[in-house]
Amino acid sequence: MVAAIERRLQLIEAEHDVMIVWAIESGSRAWGFPSPDSDYDCRFIYVRPLAHYLSVHPKRDVIEVPIEEGLDINGWDLFKLAKLLLKGNGAAVEWLMSPIVYGGFEEFRRQWHAQADRFVDRSALARHYYHLGQGQMAKHLVHPDAVSLKKIFYVLRPALALRWLRLHPDRKVPPMHLPTLLEQTAVPDPTLAEISALLALKAVTREMGEGSLPRQISGFIQSEYELSEPLMLHTRSDDASESSEVSAIDNLISEWISRRETLQSFTRRT
Repeated sequence: MVAAIERRLQLIEAEHDVMIVWAIESGSRAWGFPSPDSDYDCRFIYVRPLAHYLSVHPKRDVIEVPIEEGLDINGWDLFKLAKLLLKGNGAAVEWLMSPIVYGGFEEFRRQWHAQADRFVDRSALARHYYHLGQGQMAKHLVHPDAVSLKKIFYVLRPALALRWLRLHPDRKVPPMHLPTLLEQTAVPDPTLAEISALLALKAVTREMGEGSLPRQISGFIQSEYELSEPLMLHTRSDDASESSEVSAIDNLISEWISRRETLQSFTRRT
């Protein structure tokens, strides 16, 4: 599948005249709770030729590929990544943190991740994880006596990210990897035992089926979403996003557009 992903990325570069500078996994495999039959969710960042950015009719800032054979792949233009980072978008931050990398320039990750860690607003990230978790809860945990067991993780991971933000007030960006979140958030032993049991089951089971929401996990999720509300109260002033942060991002955008002509494409990189 990794070889298939690489071939698909090569075709995307050729068909759309772009250079892919970063390609990663952004799904249950990267989050640390895959099933044997989990899809591959490849996400990438690309740069177009300079002429595209000087046109009054720019192309879309997203490239989407039809899902087929267990592979979900799409990507963002560099400008879209920059705009989302300035808004504190959690998905954009996670694309720079994924532990599974399919290709790209490590220097790109290092530079952009450093900027994200510098200017991403904790309160914006908290709102992202809060609304993500609440949305998943409303979708999958409506009836606690009959829930899709694998969907519990889609509510649990945001709750753990919120707990991480609450317990680490001097840090900005929580890990995206659920086992790492568990290590860094001192989850109570009874809850940890239930989570570990679900993780072990998901790792070996194609379809976990339905069941009751485990009692300790249910209480933990509810508590964390309630405790997270103060995290979202602070709002960064507009001036903060229009000064040094924007200047730094503008410089990085210019650098990578300029370097597009001199760097090797995904097709030729090893």
